[in-house]
Amino acid sequence: MPIQPISLPGGETVPALGQGTWKMGESRSSHDAEVKALQLGLELGMTLVDTAEMYADGGAETVTGDAIKGRRDEVFLVSKVLPSNASRASTIAACERSLKRLGTDRLDLYLLHWRGRYGLEETIAGFEALRADGKIRYWGVSNFDVDDMEELVDKGGSACAANQVLYNLTRRGIEHDLTGWSADHKIPIMAYSPVEQGQLAKHRGLEAVAKAHGVTPSQIALAFVLAQPNVIAIPKATDPQHVRDNAAAAEIVLTAADLAALDAAFPPPRRKTSLEMI
Repeated sequence: MPIQPISLPGGETVPALGQGTWKMGESRSSHDAEVKALQLGLELGMTLVDTAEMYADGGAETVTGDAIKGRRDEVFLVSKVLPSNASRASTIAACERSLKRLGTDRLDLYLLHWRGRYGLEETIAGFEALRADGKIRYWGVSNFDVDDMEELVDKGGSACAANQVLYNLTRRGIEHDLTGWSADHKIPIMAYSPVEQGQLAKHRGLEAVAKAHGVTPSQIALAFVLAQPNVIAIPKATDPQHVRDNAAAAEIVLTAADLAALDAAFPPPRRKTSLEMI
């Protein structure tokens, strides 16, 4: 079964299940295994790959570049600029460095990693210059709450194509308002750490639903995120079996009873909470 598509604001679709690269590129000894894991994920349909200049000081981009070599056109490639580099000129320079590490001439999506000292107008100007030059196709943000998104739109950011935030069963705060706002504005949410960096693999609240489906708790946690409309999940995996398990999670159909059981074990928010980051 193909991975469900999610529409970007302009109508282009991307797979709802992609691959993250946080903590990749930190060790030379892990390089080959990380490259092979990403390549396996591509073969299984997880063709959206997310990385960032911050990850291992560019090391994750180098791993990603090696993984997509010779198959760039198969991949929807995402990277991020640090807020300390988010002035107009520095955004452009940072993107060019990322492109070099990735071994490509373009990014499909370029995100501001989080808000910093530079005004949003500066970063937007850098993004738009990059887009005009063909070095990025779309741009977006990360770790923005509703008030940040509203300010972004007010300051000329209506072209924002995605917002990447922390979201999983134990971090459901965005359901109070951000997911609804994003759906109304047709801006997808990209959920990082959808399995809480592996911590949900041992959570007792997932055991019964996992047993009923004959899958692992981690797969149920990922299936929950994938069941949400307008959400793209980007789990990170370096073990081949973990990569296969992630891909298989896209085939799990949670029932109303499953979702009720998950709500009981991981209650949705009842009030506004501060946006969480890790």
